[in-house]
Amino acid sequence: MAKIKNWCHCTSQTIKTKHELHKFVADVTKQPAAIAAVAAVVPSHYASETRIADILAKLGKHASAKYVRDKLPSSATLRFGELGEILAATYVTDYSTFQPIRKLRWKDHRNMAMRGDDILAVDVDPQGVLRFLKGEVKSRGALTSTTVKDARKALVASRNRPTPHALAALADRLNELGNATLSGQILAQQYKYGIKLEQVTHFIFAFSGNDPAPFLETDLSEYKGKVRQHVVGLQVDAPTKFVKKVFGKVIANG
Repeated sequence: MAKIKNWCHCTSQTIKTKHELHKFVADVTKQPAAIAAVAAVVPSHYASETRIADILAKLGKHASAKYVRDKLPSSATLRFGELGEILAATYVTDYSTFQPIRKLRWKDHRNMAMRGDDILAVDVDPQGVLRFLKGEVKSRGALTSTTVKDARKALVASRNRPTPHALAALADRLNELGNATLSGQILAQQYKYGIKLEQVTHFIFAFSGNDPAPFLETDLSEYKGKVRQHVVGLQVDAPTKFVKKVFGKVIANG
């Protein structure tokens, strides 16, 4: 687990009584630890631990390392964007009850971006009600209000609900991973019962070099919809260099 809180200074606030805004600022003195922690989780987002271990056992370390390297995007721009998605998924896993899948494992090609909702996660509450986290991730050297508006536009699309394609893909992946029960619940919710707005939480995760909080706070203050909002801003000094070091560490780790 990347455990963002271990290498960041954290502040939180509530806006309009129910919307959460969390700001994380990476501690420059803890950057080596941060890079090591993030690099440790990156491979599992491109291939399952079982698959990597199987290749290691049958073909050796060189082959398993090359297998992982061949999964990583070679484009610096794509690495930047995908690391933002990995950090967002890690945040959801570490600090919420929602369960995301590691969607980058199912990419068509290492240098192709995936379509659909950036983050789609599910949770079953104590009453047995299925809940959905629909998220947009924005990775920028310098975040702007326009970028946050683009995220908001994506979140309100499909009537504020997860996109049908993303829901079906999530159900398929969960079924393949052996969770047929949850997969069936998602399909029943999608095709039989419908998803109510109170079952949905919107999630924005901004990964940037400048302070994302003012843009995110403005967006939440202006939001007039009924869906609960959970917004996170992660500020890292020189994020392009940070991304390069993380992927460099992944490759060096083999």
